Amino acid sequence: MPLPSTLEKPAPATRDARKQALVIGVDIGGTKVAAGLVDPATGKILTHAKFPMKASGAAAQGLASVTSAIDQVLSSPLARKSALGGIGLCAPGPLDPLLGRILNPPNVPCWRDFDLADEIAKKYHLPVKVDNDANAAALAETLWGAGLGYRSVFYVTIGTGIGTGIILNERIYHGRTGLAAEGGHLSIDHRGPFCNCGKRGCIEVLAAGPAIAREARARLAANPILQSTILDLADGNLEAITTEMVGEAYASGDALAVEVLQYTVDLLSFWLGNIIDLLEPEIIIVGGGVAPILQPFFDDIRKLLRSYCVNPRGAEIPIVSSHYGADAGIAGGAALCSGSTFQK
Repeated sequence: MPLPSTLEKPAPATRDARKQALVIGVDIGGTKVAAGLVDPATGKILTHAKFPMKASGAAAQGLASVTSAIDQVLSSPLARKSALGGIGLCAPGPLDPLLGRILNPPNVPCWRDFDLADEIAKKYHLPVKVDNDANAAALAETLWGAGLGYRSVFYVTIGTGIGTGIILNERIYHGRTGLAAEGGHLSIDHRGPFCNCGKRGCIEVLAAGPAIAREARARLAANPILQSTILDLADGNLEAITTEMVGEAYASGDALAVEVLQYTVDLLSFWLGNIIDLLEPEIIIVGGGVAPILQPFFDDIRKLLRSYCVNPRGAEIPIVSSHYGADAGIAGGAALCSGSTFQK
């Protein structure tokens, strides 16, 4: 009897039905901190709080931004009457998830070798875990979202940059030092443009949100008589073109927007072909601010994978939108300290 295909979706794992303590998920960005109270049995976000992030200046100021957001959550009536099981934080990398230490984040320059987990634990006397946003969001999607029931999940968030997370049997794959799964910095063109990481031709510099806007500007500049809704939305100013404008123009049927997004999709498909040949995940989940713009092209990506994979069954792998969307950071933080999945 042949073995069952590992690409078939397995039955969801059995969950502990006992009532669990609620957890707090925190999403730290360069301009704001978002936090929420989350039910770890279902992944439902029960409360929301936001606070401006002071990303420059003293480390204590950045910490105060985070604790202010947590305090807002703790002040809610539900939090005051509930048991709390821990605090999970999605923080900008690079970081050390094993120590909960922020190393040298370009988007939050106030922290250098900053022991964020220890500082939060000292204040709130709760278990604390820290990880980067893509890892944590990948775990949340696996436990409660689009990846529920799958044993191997590849998550990609596409926005200002491209981040990735790998989940194997409901655990984050961190690698030897905690810095694995930097899929956005896999190069597909060693002669391509320099990425902010210092390498050439990373998929991030070629296909993230800024690259989509840059490609639209370049095509319009190369053909000044070209008519496009994109330019209309930018009031004729090439430098004002944004990724959102390309998406809006595509929705209206603009031919140039279609070309730009198809070009981006071709690059992403080539990259995903490499990912599949290396990992062969059971599902690929796409999140981030650019995901809604790319979602109409998911079928096109699967078709391209027939040419871009050595794996003859690579095109069978589902490619789906994330469940949590803009709340991925809160859910991701909560997932880091949820029950038996607590990363040790």
